Amino acid sequence: MIINLESITLHRVQMELNSPFTTSFGTFHDKDFIVVEAKDADGTVGWGESAAFSSPWYSEETVETNQHVLEDFLIPALLEKTIHHPKEVAERFAPIRRNTMAKASIEGAIWDLYAKKCKLPLYQLIGGDRKVIDVGVSLGIQPSIDDLLTKVNRNVEDGYKRIKIKIKPGWDIDVIREVRQKFPDILLMADANSAYTLKDIDHLKKLDQFNLMMIEQPLAHDDIIDHATLQKEIKTPICLDESIHSLEDTRKAIELGSCKIINIKIGRVGGLTEAIKIHDYCAQHNIPVWCGGMLEAGIGRAHNIAITTLAQFVMPGDTAASSHYWRKDIIEPEVLVENGTIIVPESPGIGYEVDRAQLRDYTVSTKTYRSN
Repeated sequence: MIINLESITLHRVQMELNSPFTTSFGTFHDKDFIVVEAKDADGTVGWGESAAFSSPWYSEETVETNQHVLEDFLIPALLEKTIHHPKEVAERFAPIRRNTMAKASIEGAIWDLYAKKCKLPLYQLIGGDRKVIDVGVSLGIQPSIDDLLTKVNRNVEDGYKRIKIKIKPGWDIDVIREVRQKFPDILLMADANSAYTLKDIDHLKKLDQFNLMMIEQPLAHDDIIDHATLQKEIKTPICLDESIHSLEDTRKAIELGSCKIINIKIGRVGGLTEAIKIHDYCAQHNIPVWCGGMLEAGIGRAHNIAITTLAQFVMPGDTAASSHYWRKDIIEPEVLVENGTIIVPESPGIGYEVDRAQLRDYTVSTKTYRSN
């Protein structure tokens, strides 16, 4: 199968969240992001989505830096060149350091396009075999514990398989205690988004009493050394998120004992190709993985569903229903969750159609790059 790209279009999109989403590093009211549309010479179209935020809170990447890197480096590296397989995209991008979310957005579009040309669902093309996946939900920091308990209760009633609570100093032990007391049997985890240091070891040890699945990225966003120290001191499994950008990061973290669980985000690691390598390595070393979320719209959500069908994704991910975040998503049908599960779509590619009318409504600018 050969891909001869005719054009790549960048849609700059802005979507308002149903309600503000607050973490230890900021509050989001909307999502400004880039949708990548890759069109082959035969008219086949593939879609990708950038996970970057408008500010460099989660990582150094932003929507603006993604636009620059896509326009000036990544798109020129692909246009007018024959692609035999999506894995070649990562190889062509290798000389360009980091910028993983920009890379993942365009690589995702190529994977979708290639799967459609092969007339296969993306999940089958990458080696997945689950027809149904379990999903959890991520709840931001709320105005009060009562507000949080109300949201937890609503999502438990909706059947979500796991509840993730964002924490930070001053909103942690007492909050988790209240949730655990009211919901003694749910799968519960805490996400710190790098809000603590090793000085907080004794404080973080208090989380051990609550039977948490894990605490996600408690220490610095670029650390694997201190996390190894912390993991030796606490019983709660540590899950690394922001620290893992590649297979090499994964290997080092596992060898050091920095974590017992890995969160795989396609955008954070540079695309599906690297994500699959990380998945396979974790499977070889008996490290559970799960798919984290970046407030994706439907295209990014669809890619997350596909990768979650791989065997080592043994924990519910963050791929909640479209309606959990958006009044109207940009795909048809929208991502639906029933009793905490998503039925994996069987149509070729990502399995969802882009609603072009809705995409236009949310689009603030569009630019197309064509092969000569």
